[in-house]
Amino acid sequence: MNDFYIILTGILVAVSCSILGTFLVLRKMAMVGDAISHAVLPGIVLSFFITGSRESIWMLIGAGLMGVFTTLIIEWLHKKTKLQEDASIGVTFTFLFALGVLLISYFAENIDLDQECVLYGEIAYVPLNTIMLFGLELPKAIVMLAVVLILITAVIFFFYKEWVITTFDAPYAASIGMSTVLWNYILMSMVSFTTVASFESVGAILVVAFLVVPASAAYLITDSLPKTLFFAVLFGIISSVAGYYSASILDVSISGAMATAAGIIFIICFILQWIQKQIHTSPSILQAEEQDV
Repeated sequence: MNDFYIILTGILVAVSCSILGTFLVLRKMAMVGDAISHAVLPGIVLSFFITGSRESIWMLIGAGLMGVFTTLIIEWLHKKTKLQEDASIGVTFTFLFALGVLLISYFAENIDLDQECVLYGEIAYVPLNTIMLFGLELPKAIVMLAVVLILITAVIFFFYKEWVITTFDAPYAASIGMSTVLWNYILMSMVSFTTVASFESVGAILVVAFLVVPASAAYLITDSLPKTLFFAVLFGIISSVAGYYSASILDVSISGAMATAAGIIFIICFILQWIQKQIHTSPSILQAEEQDV
């Protein structure tokens, strides 16, 4: 049963990140997602200082606020200074992430937070931390991740039209009175929530792989948003299952194996795309040569 819980945790993380990652990749904001997944760390620590509790709701609130704050800083640096957007992202997330690590390490004796857990996570320990729900003893991480996934799916489903318009035609969205900035902040908040919910399972660093890689792989093989979402989720699930069994066989990090599996899927999709291009290009070259002759 523990194996099932571990795999299910990986799937929940991968699916949530793949859905959000699809919109990050399409909006060319993949690195912003990377920045937020690291920069929410001070929000978590400050939430603990203020509330004195490690309850998930306070962690999520602190992370959400820090995610929006991070986005504001990145946009402000990009628009008000000479820094390019990638430089603004780099400055913001490295500073905030380092600040969070320092806060945890400095106050390590007084707070129940572990920087190793936050950075790397340990999905194998998920079955050990349980809560009672509807008479069932379930891992706390699975319950929290399931709630986050339901919320993400609901926001995407009920506001699908708004996501499509603001993603593919921002000028048109602005012309009809739709705030693209607001939807960016909503997306960044959901990324923040997902990151915090995933800390105890895969850690902050490995969340980045699930946010970017499955969506990027799906983007290579299709140009339809529904299909991109489908393949991104499918690749995330395959990465979780294949990564777990690979880690069991090789006796290596489960989270690392899951992220590696996602990378292998990306390489396969890249090769398939290259082959497809060669197939489509070859007839065109032959036709051009025949016309010349």
